Amino acid sequence: MHIKQFNQYIEELFGEHLRKYGDQFGITNVSNEHFHKIGYATNLTLETIEEAKKENVDMMITHHDAWEFLYGMEEACATKLKEYNINHFWVHSPLDFVEFGTCTSLFHTIEIDEIITYSSCDDEELPGVGEYTNPIPFAELVEKVENKLGEKVKAWKNNDKEVKRVGIITGAGHSTDHIQAALDSGCDTYITGEKTLYTVQYAQFKKINLIVGSHTFTEIFGVESLVKRLQELDNSLEVVQLYEEHME
Repeated sequence: MHIKQFNQYIEELFGEHLRKYGDQFGITNVSNEHFHKIGYATNLTLETIEEAKKENVDMMITHHDAWEFLYGMEEACATKLKEYNINHFWVHSPLDFVEFGTCTSLFHTIEIDEIITYSSCDDEELPGVGEYTNPIPFAELVEKVENKLGEKVKAWKNNDKEVKRVGIITGAGHSTDHIQAALDSGCDTYITGEKTLYTVQYAQFKKINLIVGSHTFTEIFGVESLVKRLQELDNSLEVVQLYEEHME
Protein backbone atom coordinates (compact mmCIF):
# COMPACT_ATOMS: atom_id res chain seq x y z
CA MET A 1 0.00 0.00 0.00
CA HIS A 2 1.26 3.48 -0.84
CA ILE A 3 1.34 5.96 2.03
CA LYS A 4 -0.94 8.33 0.08
CA GLN A 5 -3.50 5.55 -0.36
CA PHE A 6 -3.21 4.80 3.36
CA ASN A 7 -4.00 8.43 4.22
CA GLN A 8 -7.04 8.31 1.95
CA TYR A 9 -8.33 5.14 3.62
CA ILE A 10 -7.86 6.67 7.08
CA GLU A 11 -9.93 9.66 5.98
CA GLU A 12 -12.65 7.36 4.65
CA LEU A 13 -12.72 5.24 7.82
CA PHE A 14 -12.68 8.04 10.40
CA GLY A 15 -14.20 11.01 8.59
CA GLU A 16 -15.39 13.75 10.95
CA HIS A 17 -13.54 12.22 13.91
CA LEU A 18 -10.24 13.31 12.34
CA ARG A 19 -11.40 16.91 12.18
CA LYS A 20 -12.89 16.79 15.67
CA TYR A 21 -9.70 15.41 17.25
CA GLY A 22 -7.11 16.90 14.91
CA ASP A 23 -4.15 16.62 17.28
CA GLN A 24 -4.96 13.06 18.34
CA PHE A 25 -3.58 11.11 15.38
CA GLY A 26 -0.75 11.24 12.90
CA ILE A 27 2.16 9.69 11.08
CA THR A 28 5.34 10.08 13.10
CA ASN A 29 7.74 8.42 10.66
CA VAL A 30 7.76 7.57 6.96
CA SER A 31 10.70 5.46 5.88
CA ASN A 32 8.85 3.62 3.09
CA GLU A 33 6.40 5.15 0.62
CA HIS A 34 5.12 1.63 -0.02
CA PHE A 35 4.57 -0.84 2.81
CA HIS A 36 3.43 -4.45 2.88
CA LYS A 37 3.21 -5.67 6.47
CA ILE A 38 1.42 -3.94 9.36
CA GLY A 39 2.31 -4.66 12.96
CA TYR A 40 -0.24 -3.37 15.46
CA ALA A 41 -0.17 -2.70 19.18
CA THR A 42 -1.80 -0.44 21.74
CA ASN A 43 1.43 1.35 22.64
CA LEU A 44 4.46 2.73 20.83
CA THR A 45 7.47 1.80 22.96
CA LEU A 46 11.01 0.67 22.30
CA GLU A 47 9.80 -2.84 23.07
CA THR A 48 7.00 -2.83 20.49
CA ILE A 49 9.39 -1.37 17.91
CA GLU A 50 11.77 -4.28 18.57
CA GLU A 51 8.85 -6.69 18.11
CA ALA A 52 8.06 -4.98 14.80
CA LYS A 53 11.65 -5.47 13.65
CA LYS A 54 11.51 -9.18 14.61
CA GLU A 55 8.32 -9.57 12.56
CA ASN A 56 9.79 -7.74 9.51
CA VAL A 57 7.09 -5.09 9.76
CA ASP A 58 7.41 -1.96 7.61
CA MET A 59 4.36 -0.14 9.07
CA MET A 60 3.41 0.08 12.75
CA ILE A 61 -0.09 1.15 13.77
CA THR A 62 -0.69 1.95 17.43
CA HIS A 63 -3.45 3.51 19.51
CA HIS A 64 -1.02 5.61 21.55
CA ASP A 65 1.98 7.58 20.42
CA ALA A 66 4.95 7.59 22.79
CA TRP A 67 3.75 9.72 25.69
CA GLU A 68 5.52 13.09 25.89
CA PHE A 69 5.40 12.97 29.71
CA LEU A 70 7.53 9.81 29.67
CA TYR A 71 10.53 12.04 29.26
CA GLY A 72 12.85 11.03 26.45
CA MET A 73 10.74 8.13 25.16
CA GLU A 74 9.24 10.05 22.23
CA GLU A 75 12.70 10.94 20.92
CA ALA A 76 14.08 7.45 21.54
CA CYS A 77 11.19 5.84 19.63
CA ALA A 78 11.55 8.25 16.72
CA THR A 79 15.25 7.44 16.46
CA LYS A 80 14.62 3.68 16.55
CA LEU A 81 11.85 3.83 13.92
CA LYS A 82 14.21 5.66 11.57
CA GLU A 83 17.03 3.22 12.30
CA TYR A 84 14.82 0.24 11.47
CA ASN A 85 13.07 1.93 8.51
CA ILE A 86 9.60 1.38 9.96
CA ASN A 87 6.67 3.70 9.25
CA HIS A 88 4.46 4.60 12.20
CA PHE A 89 0.86 5.82 12.47
CA TRP A 90 -1.05 6.38 15.71
CA VAL A 91 -4.71 7.21 16.28
CA HIS A 92 -6.00 7.98 19.76
CA SER A 93 -9.31 9.82 20.30
CA PRO A 94 -10.68 9.11 16.81
CA LEU A 95 -10.31 5.37 17.48
CA ASP A 96 -11.90 5.69 20.91
CA PHE A 97 -15.07 7.24 19.53
CA VAL A 98 -15.52 5.94 15.98
CA GLU A 99 -18.25 3.33 15.43
CA PHE A 100 -15.78 0.41 15.07
CA GLY A 101 -13.41 1.68 17.76
CA THR A 102 -12.07 0.59 21.12
CA CYS A 103 -15.31 0.60 23.10
CA THR A 104 -17.43 -1.09 20.45
CA SER A 105 -14.72 -3.66 19.80
CA LEU A 106 -14.58 -4.60 23.49
CA PHE A 107 -18.37 -4.96 23.54
CA HIS A 108 -18.14 -7.38 20.60
CA THR A 109 -15.31 -9.22 22.34
CA ILE A 110 -17.41 -9.85 25.47
CA GLU A 111 -20.29 -10.95 23.21
CA ILE A 112 -22.79 -8.27 24.19
CA ASP A 113 -26.12 -8.70 22.41
CA GLU A 114 -27.06 -5.07 21.78
CA ILE A 115 -25.01 -1.88 21.73
CA ILE A 116 -27.32 0.93 22.82
CA THR A 117 -24.92 3.87 22.60
CA TYR A 118 -21.32 4.28 21.48
CA SER A 119 -18.72 5.89 23.70
CA SER A 120 -18.59 9.61 22.93
CA CYS A 121 -16.84 12.82 23.94
CA ASP A 122 -18.35 16.25 23.40
CA ASP A 123 -18.46 18.32 26.59
CA GLU A 124 -17.57 15.19 28.58
CA GLU A 125 -16.47 11.62 27.92
CA LEU A 126 -19.36 9.20 28.15
CA PRO A 127 -19.27 5.41 28.30
CA GLY A 128 -20.66 3.15 25.65
CA VAL A 129 -23.67 1.18 26.87
CA GLY A 130 -24.67 -2.34 25.89
CA GLU A 131 -27.05 -5.06 27.04
CA TYR A 132 -27.24 -8.82 27.26
CA THR A 133 -30.63 -10.09 26.12
CA ASN A 134 -30.52 -12.69 28.88
CA PRO A 135 -28.76 -11.50 32.06
CA ILE A 136 -25.63 -13.44 33.03
CA PRO A 137 -23.96 -14.02 36.43
CA PHE A 138 -21.28 -11.48 37.32
CA ALA A 139 -18.71 -14.27 37.78
CA GLU A 140 -19.39 -15.44 34.22
CA LEU A 141 -18.72 -11.95 32.84
CA VAL A 142 -15.50 -11.66 34.85
CA GLU A 143 -14.31 -15.00 33.46
CA LYS A 144 -15.25 -13.93 29.94
CA VAL A 145 -13.31 -10.65 30.24
CA GLU A 146 -10.25 -12.44 31.64
CA ASN A 147 -10.29 -15.04 28.87
CA LYS A 148 -10.60 -12.44 26.13
CA LEU A 149 -8.00 -10.04 27.55
CA GLY A 150 -5.63 -12.87 28.45
CA GLU A 151 -5.04 -11.48 31.93
CA LYS A 152 -6.43 -11.44 35.45
CA VAL A 153 -8.68 -8.47 36.14
CA LYS A 154 -9.80 -6.72 39.30
CA ALA A 155 -13.49 -7.25 39.97
CA TRP A 156 -15.92 -5.99 42.60
CA LYS A 157 -19.44 -7.44 42.86
CA ASN A 158 -21.37 -4.56 44.37
CA ASN A 159 -24.96 -5.70 43.87
CA ASP A 160 -26.98 -8.91 43.82
CA LYS A 161 -28.30 -8.54 40.28
CA GLU A 162 -27.26 -10.60 37.31
CA VAL A 163 -25.48 -8.51 34.67
CA LYS A 164 -27.86 -6.97 32.16
CA ARG A 165 -26.65 -3.48 31.16
CA VAL A 166 -22.93 -2.74 30.90
CA GLY A 167 -21.08 0.56 30.54
CA ILE A 168 -17.57 0.66 29.06
CA ILE A 169 -14.81 3.20 28.75
CA THR A 170 -11.64 1.45 27.61
CA GLY A 171 -8.28 2.61 28.94
CA ALA A 172 -8.36 5.46 31.44
CA GLY A 173 -12.01 5.37 32.47
CA HIS A 174 -11.28 5.70 36.17
CA SER A 175 -13.13 8.96 36.90
CA THR A 176 -16.15 8.98 39.21
CA ASP A 177 -17.80 11.09 36.48
CA HIS A 178 -17.51 8.08 34.16
CA ILE A 179 -19.16 5.81 36.72
CA GLN A 180 -21.93 8.34 37.30
CA ALA A 181 -22.58 8.51 33.56
CA ALA A 182 -22.88 4.71 33.49
CA LEU A 183 -25.33 4.87 36.39
CA ASP A 184 -27.33 7.59 34.65
CA SER A 185 -27.64 5.22 31.68
CA GLY A 186 -29.04 2.47 33.90
CA CYS A 187 -25.93 0.27 33.98
CA ASP A 188 -25.52 -2.37 36.67
CA THR A 189 -21.89 -3.06 35.68
CA TYR A 190 -19.00 -0.87 34.53
CA ILE A 191 -15.84 -2.03 32.73
CA THR A 192 -12.69 0.04 32.24
CA GLY A 193 -8.90 -0.17 31.99
CA GLU A 194 -7.67 1.88 34.95
CA LYS A 195 -8.73 2.56 38.54
CA THR A 196 -7.91 4.75 41.51
CA LEU A 197 -9.06 4.44 45.11
CA TYR A 198 -11.95 6.74 44.22
CA THR A 199 -13.07 4.52 41.35
CA VAL A 200 -13.42 1.56 43.69
CA GLN A 201 -15.01 3.54 46.52
CA TYR A 202 -17.60 5.22 44.31
CA ALA A 203 -18.59 1.98 42.60
CA GLN A 204 -19.05 0.37 46.00
CA PHE A 205 -21.03 3.37 47.31
CA LYS A 206 -23.32 3.41 44.27
CA LYS A 207 -23.63 -0.39 44.16
CA ILE A 208 -22.49 -0.79 40.57
CA ASN A 209 -20.35 -3.81 39.70
CA LEU A 210 -16.83 -2.90 38.61
CA ILE A 211 -14.38 -4.77 36.37
CA VAL A 212 -10.94 -3.27 35.72
CA GLY A 213 -8.60 -4.79 33.16
CA SER A 214 -5.42 -3.19 31.87
CA HIS A 215 -5.29 0.00 29.80
CA THR A 216 -3.37 -1.85 27.10
CA PHE A 217 -5.58 -4.89 26.66
CA THR A 218 -8.98 -3.23 27.00
CA GLU A 219 -7.98 -1.17 23.95
CA ILE A 220 -6.12 -3.62 21.70
CA PHE A 221 -9.32 -4.88 20.03
CA GLY A 222 -10.02 -1.43 18.60
CA VAL A 223 -6.60 -1.37 16.94
CA GLU A 224 -7.26 -4.85 15.60
CA SER A 225 -10.60 -3.67 14.15
CA LEU A 226 -8.88 -0.80 12.33
CA VAL A 227 -6.19 -3.04 10.88
CA LYS A 228 -8.76 -5.59 9.69
CA ARG A 229 -10.62 -2.83 7.87
CA LEU A 230 -7.43 -1.74 6.15
CA GLN A 231 -6.77 -5.33 5.14
CA GLU A 232 -10.29 -5.57 3.68
CA LEU A 233 -9.50 -2.49 1.58
CA ASP A 234 -6.18 -4.00 0.42
CA ASN A 235 -6.01 -7.77 0.75
CA SER A 236 -2.34 -7.82 -0.22
CA LEU A 237 -1.46 -6.45 3.23
CA GLU A 238 -0.07 -8.79 5.86
CA VAL A 239 -0.94 -7.99 9.48
CA VAL A 240 0.46 -9.20 12.79
CA GLN A 241 -0.29 -8.31 16.39
CA LEU A 242 2.89 -7.24 18.16
CA TYR A 243 3.64 -8.74 21.55
CA GLU A 244 3.03 -6.47 24.53
CA GLU A 245 3.72 -7.47 28.11
CA HIS A 246 0.91 -7.73 30.65
CA MET A 247 2.64 -5.28 32.99
CA GLU A 248 -0.17 -3.20 34.49
